[in-house]
Amino acid sequence: MIKKTLPLIIAFVLMMTCFGPAKVFADAVPGDVVVTLGADLTPSQRASILNEMAVDQNSAQIIEVTNSEEHKYLDNYLSRSQIGTRAISSSKITLRNKGEGLTAETHNITYVSRDMYINALATAGVKDADVYVTAPFPVSGTAALTGLIKAYEKTTGNVIPEAKKQVANEEMVRTAELGNKQGVGKEKAAQLVTVIKDKIAKEPPKTDADMEKIVRDAAQQVNVNLSDADVQKLVDLFDKMKSLNINWNQMGDQMQQLKDKIHNLANSDQAKGFLAEVFQAIGNFISAIFNALSSLFK
Repeated sequence: MIKKTLPLIIAFVLMMTCFGPAKVFADAVPGDVVVTLGADLTPSQRASILNEMAVDQNSAQIIEVTNSEEHKYLDNYLSRSQIGTRAISSSKITLRNKGEGLTAETHNITYVSRDMYINALATAGVKDADVYVTAPFPVSGTAALTGLIKAYEKTTGNVIPEAKKQVANEEMVRTAELGNKQGVGKEKAAQLVTVIKDKIAKEPPKTDADMEKIVRDAAQQVNVNLSDADVQKLVDLFDKMKSLNINWNQMGDQMQQLKDKIHNLANSDQAKGFLAEVFQAIGNFISAIFNALSSLFK
């Protein structure tokens, strides 16, 4: 009897092992919130940030992010002094409805813009969420991406591969570096990365030369001057992304807010150019009439 039932018992245990946890994560629904707090916040800073986020610490899901976790994902791209020795950045992630994409807001974040967070999170594979990044005093914000990804994994049960986490952090750092260069700015830097991704989705590059052309064409489109070194860093970055089997169209859907902004800016520039041409033509017409009238009275 035991010999006959043992295989059934083993099969049942294996089935529960494979499918049991999925039931827990399936409970994640739009509106679910997870908060990450820097492990080195003081008690008063912690309370202040939770109040700022309108979060009840007794009922909300709260996880801590340590300085060692921050170094794990940033040491390859930033100096240890830039990363620092304390985990301060904190974040809140709220799930949205499927297909609504990513949005972001920041407070006291000086180096990384909200558009940069959206870009990097989309690269990592985070979907349909509102994110909020804050700190009790001005900080760079480079460490916050670690907390946001950790919060998303906690909320949804979707484990993001380490390679994607690494390349998302590298993207954030590279974009922030460009954004803090004179003549570029944070907004243009984020636009540049968004346009590159959109071009890759429409026509995937086959060679490094193709990728370099995409980067240079994107820079021209958003009116940014890149050095050859900047171009090479971006080519290397996106080559890494290519090796991760990223769904570029899906990534683009998550960044719709950024693409809409670029589209609106382009239309606005075109409109300004059109109006300038109209006013110039009117001015030329009036000038011609004035000259013609003047010649009659000479």
